[in-house]
Amino acid sequence: MKKYLIKTSLFFTAMLTPAIAFADNGAAATQKISAGDTAFVLVATALVMLMTPGLALFYGGMVRKKNVLATMMQSFIMLGLISIQWVLWGYSLAFGPDIHGIIGSLSWFGLNHVGLVPDPAYAPTIPHQAFMIFQMMFAVITPGLITGAFAERMKFSTFLVFILLWATFVYDPIAHWVWGTGGWIHNLGALDFAGGTVVHISSAISALAAVLIIGKRHNYGKEHNPPHNLTMTIVGAALLWFGWFGFNAGSALSAGALATSAFVVTNIAAAAATLGWLFVEWMKNGKPTMLGAASGSVAGLVAITPASGFVGPIAAVIIGFVAGMLCYYAVSLKPRFGYDDALDVVGVHGVGGTFGALATGLFASVAVNAAGANGLFYGNPKQLLIQLIAVAATIVYGFIVTFIILKVLDATMGLRVTQEEEVMGLDITQHGEEGYTM
Repeated sequence: MKKYLIKTSLFFTAMLTPAIAFADNGAAATQKISAGDTAFVLVATALVMLMTPGLALFYGGMVRKKNVLATMMQSFIMLGLISIQWVLWGYSLAFGPDIHGIIGSLSWFGLNHVGLVPDPAYAPTIPHQAFMIFQMMFAVITPGLITGAFAERMKFSTFLVFILLWATFVYDPIAHWVWGTGGWIHNLGALDFAGGTVVHISSAISALAAVLIIGKRHNYGKEHNPPHNLTMTIVGAALLWFGWFGFNAGSALSAGALATSAFVVTNIAAAAATLGWLFVEWMKNGKPTMLGAASGSVAGLVAITPASGFVGPIAAVIIGFVAGMLCYYAVSLKPRFGYDDALDVVGVHGVGGTFGALATGLFASVAVNAAGANGLFYGNPKQLLIQLIAVAATIVYGFIVTFIILKVLDATMGLRVTQEEEVMGLDITQHGEEGYTM
């Protein structure tokens, strides 16, 4: 019995040791860690984590009350599902040793070789695991963004499988292309400081594929379905704005001038976009709305995300104000195209993310970030072309792979709840509970 226990102990020790090893992808154990940078990145990680519950509130307030918990659950569950996926294989696919510029290898499976000393390729002044968990929070919130498009009509069981497959076959490869050492878009020289292509365009184009396959909600366009709790939505928007400072400034991966610049332009763009959206809305409809202000702020945050580490304050004003107006028009034109993007993922994240990625190719300056590149307005028209290639590749790949995943799931598991379940509401039919019991 004693020998059996010793062998079992040795087995589990061998299994667990790689995941907690202090050696880190060949980096020297004496690599210097900055306590300040580490603290900064960990706080930024916590801020980005808070964005997912913020997204749950933002989306939850905009649906009908019979679907509030189901909608919030689709965001909140990401913290469980994607966190584990990221630890087991997602991080390795996204940031692991490169395979032909397309994907990372599985040599970092289970955080093997991802230890507590820095990885010089990604973050030379913080523990590798600090970088890993910061990126985990990006991986968590990105598929959550998609859920706003098909809100109020997707089966939860199929949803879980879809998200796991999407994170593995869409998010992880695109993250490797853009941010991974050796990724082909990274090698091309595309600039995406905090996720214009990786987060916003990938989620938005996937959302479009989803709504085209899943179809419209029952009685869509025949009955008015206003947001059931705008105060909840506003709280969610405020948490998103707050968390976005970690999203963008944290992407500098060190506490210093670049993080400060990214923090400043993030707030400026959000403010300008709020005004831009309200300006157009007031002119078109005669009244500025609170939902418009919240939507405008998110549009500005989306648009500045890829540019935040490469542009200055005046560029941020222009990017934000234009994004607010563009996204308003994109959302208002949705009925003409006939698709039911319930919470305007395509109009805000798709249009805002695309504009922001291209605007980076216009306004980027090495005066802001010497590790970046100049854009068109600073004498480098080639950068705009590179940004366009990155956007196009993300759109084409994201749409096609998402379309295939959903078609397979529809044929095997079924994507939609029944009409009766949809009329009753997903809170009761999918989760057996209600958001309000008054």
